[in-house]
Amino acid sequence: MQDLPQEFLLRMERMLGEEYPSFLASYEKERSYGLRLNTLKCADVSAIKEYNLRSVEWCKDGYYYVADERPGKSVLHEGGAFYIQEPSAMSVVESMDIRKGDAVLDLCAAPGGKSSQIACKLDGAGILISNEIVQSRAKILSQNIERMGVRNCVVLNESPDRLSSRFEGMFDRILVDAPCSGEGMFRKNPLAVGEWSEQNVEACKKRQLSILVEAAKMLKSDGIIAYSTCTFSMQENEEVVGEFLADNPDFEVQESSFKFSRGYAIGDDVLNFQLAKTNRIFPHKVEGEGHFFAILKRRGQPQSRKYACQERKADPKAVKEYRIWQEENLKVSFDADLSFGQILYAMPAATPRLDGLKVERAGLQLGEYKKNRFLPSHSLAMSLRPCEAKRCIELDEDAAYKYLSGYTFDCDVKGWALVAYRGVSLGWCKGDGACAKNHYPKGLRLL
Repeated sequence: MQDLPQEFLLRMERMLGEEYPSFLASYEKERSYGLRLNTLKCADVSAIKEYNLRSVEWCKDGYYYVADERPGKSVLHEGGAFYIQEPSAMSVVESMDIRKGDAVLDLCAAPGGKSSQIACKLDGAGILISNEIVQSRAKILSQNIERMGVRNCVVLNESPDRLSSRFEGMFDRILVDAPCSGEGMFRKNPLAVGEWSEQNVEACKKRQLSILVEAAKMLKSDGIIAYSTCTFSMQENEEVVGEFLADNPDFEVQESSFKFSRGYAIGDDVLNFQLAKTNRIFPHKVEGEGHFFAILKRRGQPQSRKYACQERKADPKAVKEYRIWQEENLKVSFDADLSFGQILYAMPAATPRLDGLKVERAGLQLGEYKKNRFLPSHSLAMSLRPCEAKRCIELDEDAAYKYLSGYTFDCDVKGWALVAYRGVSLGWCKGDGACAKNHYPKGLRLL
């Protein structure tokens, strides 16, 4: 408790009043742990029935788990059956009213928890563009999109202003999970305490508002921006939303159906009426860490804006070999739309032009055309359900751990086969009728 910044504690006491002692006491309690089922790969929670799970009230696929059970070390986690996600953080996407077929932008997306949650809402339809400005974090984001088996996501490594100059009025839904001072994560991440300062809070506010302004340029009429932070600071929350509303009178705050605490008053009656519809999550009131979000709806009639789509241009030889491989090995089909070097991608139907942008992932990576033959990618394997492959080998837990560690195993299968555990795809193997060569990527293998 003594480690919490004094300026932070004084501000929270002024903010919370008589609730302050309860807030302070929450730091003496163990934090909550959460996971969210990935419905792209798991139909229901029965696949992870061995854990002592309790439902998260505001997320139908969210669950609390017991920390000692460590589900993040399991085969199913490696297979993308679920995402380890802080329970409060699940609330934002649940409030965005995402519909199948929407065009959605996650503007500050790494490491990918909320992006993968959006992908579950889209269920393979429409397009998700997940962006991260920091290159190292964009790579982590791309890896998580792959692990979760997302087919209709483009991962970019760009600044918000570069995107807004290209994607004006394109998106139905935009998530701005803004970089913040992280006050809500003090209990979860003690390192955030040492990085906190009032100067950083003010710097975050300026950056957040600038990101929100760029996001608004990319939203359709009648669309929604979800603005969220994991901080308690009014500067980064109500003040950012208030300044944005003042400069953008065509926006209004839409009330969430979840019964969280509401935002604080900072201005006149009209503005305060709007801010009272924003959402605050406090750790002394719910089982979760600190969070804030506002659902900002643009007034106007729904509209569709035409924009230039990415040209479908793939190496004909590579496409030919892929189609032969697909016919031999899959019960589903994917269009080989684009070649990046020797890598083939199936792009979401509504993919805009990507030329000149830094692209980490141009949709679903199908595989590589190499030495006049097609080699399927790990991404393709992770996106498949066992019923979609012509050959699938279901392993028990011990064999699955060995597979993830790179071991070969005996089997009578000939040719490419999907490897699965409890109906969750793990990767590829290639059998010769006696044993199977392991094609789990070396960089992902367990030590």
